[in-house]
Amino acid sequence: MKTIQHDIGILERRRIEAEIIKPIYDILVRDLGQARAADIIREAVGQAAIAAGREFAVREPGKPDVRSFVALQVLWEKDDALTTTVHRSDDAHYDYDVTRCRYAEMYRAMGLGEIGHLLSCHRDALFIQGYAPDIEMTRTQTVMEGASHCDFRYRKKEDPT
Repeated sequence: MKTIQHDIGILERRRIEAEIIKPIYDILVRDLGQARAADIIREAVGQAAIAAGREFAVREPGKPDVRSFVALQVLWEKDDALTTTVHRSDDAHYDYDVTRCRYAEMYRAMGLGEIGHLLSCHRDALFIQGYAPDIEMTRTQTVMEGASHCDFRYRKKEDPT
């Protein structure tokens, strides 16, 4: 099994990935068109997000839950990557807003603004699916797509019994 590198933050990791993805995306657009190229990136990044969530989950000493997920947020925030306001954080909820997103700034600067949401935002719900399937994420808007803030809402799913 791969080893998770915690020495660099997610922002730096995404920058490195984007440098590799950009020329691939450009070729896909040239050969297949923008819509098909975006679909391919969406699928590949989505699969990687679920796999990453699972990888983080197996490293948890106990069962992954909302609290352990909150503890991981330092990786996404490293290098002043996000400015956030937490509204609720308990055993069943993690609600916060992102008001500054350096991921969005970075992708725009790299000329990848049109797929920045696929390279980062798209991962969020899929990562939690791989990490802790009993937690669901909702978000109605993102800075990446022009909103004033991202509204992340994580909830432990209700037990159907």
